[in-house]
Amino acid sequence: MSRQRSREAGFTLVEVLISTTLVMALTTGILLALRVSLDAMDHADTKLMRNRRVMAVNRILESQVSDIVPAMVTCRAQAGEPGGPPVAFFQGEPQTVRLISSYSLNDSSRGLPQILEYQVIPGEHNEGVRLVVNEHLYSSPLSAGFLCVGTRSAPDSGDLLPVFRPVEIGPGSFVLADRLATCHFEFLQPDRNDPDKPPVWVLRWGRAVLPDAIRVVMAPLDPDPSQLQLQTLTVPVHVNQDVSVDYGLQ
Repeated sequence: MSRQRSREAGFTLVEVLISTTLVMALTTGILLALRVSLDAMDHADTKLMRNRRVMAVNRILESQVSDIVPAMVTCRAQAGEPGGPPVAFFQGEPQTVRLISSYSLNDSSRGLPQILEYQVIPGEHNEGVRLVVNEHLYSSPLSAGFLCVGTRSAPDSGDLLPVFRPVEIGPGSFVLADRLATCHFEFLQPDRNDPDKPPVWVLRWGRAVLPDAIRVVMAPLDPDPSQLQLQTLTVPVHVNQDVSVDYGLQ
């Protein structure tokens, strides 16, 4: 009787197989649920990082342009040359912008003034375009004068403008925005003859003063409505546009 009861109290092979199958099914379900959760978390983190990157690009551009520093420089083609007359340091082209700003990438508003060179270049594998920026320390009008080789008269305004060297892109260039379908600059120009007339946007800046605002026209190469996108950014210039006027006389 004792041996018979002991045999009846155990598990049959079928019961063991069924219980093992159920445990494996539950484990597989839990693993699949964890995999889906991790994939969703990774997707959310990627989207969050892209949104933060877009916000950072907008903040950097707004800070650098709004902290523009008016300056007069003497262009020198070679070291030791006397150079020409002082001219306003600013270059405004559809694909290139040069200016001096008190906001830098490394030190933000706490660092020394920097010469900024924005340039639109082809993207990786020629897919779209990208916006890059170079930073050079601005220590004096002489330090900025080596970026221009001479002066010229603007055909429209007759103002004396600097002739700049081409922007050099290298390992030190910082990529602000990548995978863009389009990117170019525009500049807000008031009417000199009629101040009551509304200003107009121009693609090339040809005056010895700063523009009223700078517009960065951007469009993503792969639009995604589910996340933030790089779009057109307009930054007003709040400082005195006439760089030849002493601020102490204002």
